[in-house]
Amino acid sequence: MPNSKYFVVGAGGGIGTELCKQLVATGHQVMLVGRNEAKLQTLANELQQPFQVCDGTDWDGLAGVADYTLEHFGGLDGAVNLAGSILLKPAHLTSKDELQSVIEANLITAFGLVRTMAPRLKKQGGGSIVLMSSGGAAIGLTSHEAIAAAKAGVAAMARAAAATYAASNVRINTVAPGLVETELTARIWQNERSADTSRAMHPMGRLGKPEDIASMIAWLLAPENSWITGQDIAVDGGLSSIKSATR
Repeated sequence: MPNSKYFVVGAGGGIGTELCKQLVATGHQVMLVGRNEAKLQTLANELQQPFQVCDGTDWDGLAGVADYTLEHFGGLDGAVNLAGSILLKPAHLTSKDELQSVIEANLITAFGLVRTMAPRLKKQGGGSIVLMSSGGAAIGLTSHEAIAAAKAGVAAMARAAAATYAASNVRINTVAPGLVETELTARIWQNERSADTSRAMHPMGRLGKPEDIASMIAWLLAPENSWITGQDIAVDGGLSSIKSATR
């Protein structure tokens, strides 16, 4: 449906930037939300879309930005949370503060978006919410304890929320990527040795690109797919579901 209106937290990141570009290119309006004002301003200028600076862990701030967006656009059709972090450490080397930081960046931001947007979309007759889980939450990967715990929490929370709001026509789904080449994961894929190891873990033999994930998010947002809710969809080159012969 042309000219739908979307709210994207984490718009300045690699996947967020690609998603916003795809949505605008197909005729939609997007409120760009995130912490980095400089990145948001640059993207807003490029796409000719509005932006608001807000940390996804600030639920009161998020509610204020949501109400501003509803007034600015005259409605909303969906919302996405792409805020997050990654920590690759075994449990015995992970501090409580580090774990709490991972939970805040990933689970608390996702919960906050559902808490903020589900009742507002309900009042308008429905809409779509998309959150990020992880392929690393579906299978056991070395040194992924903290991020797996947070992302598994996102997927489980989303299923429960999907049940809560289904009768209100609010759909809630998660996308579970493998390793995607973004600024957040640059330390891994820009190192030749770790990049080769990571590629070998993905049966399709390559790492993900932001557009791989953005395309699925856009698809889940679209009202044409209005009978899909409570799903955790893997977009991970087969990482979490298959094994293939060594390349």
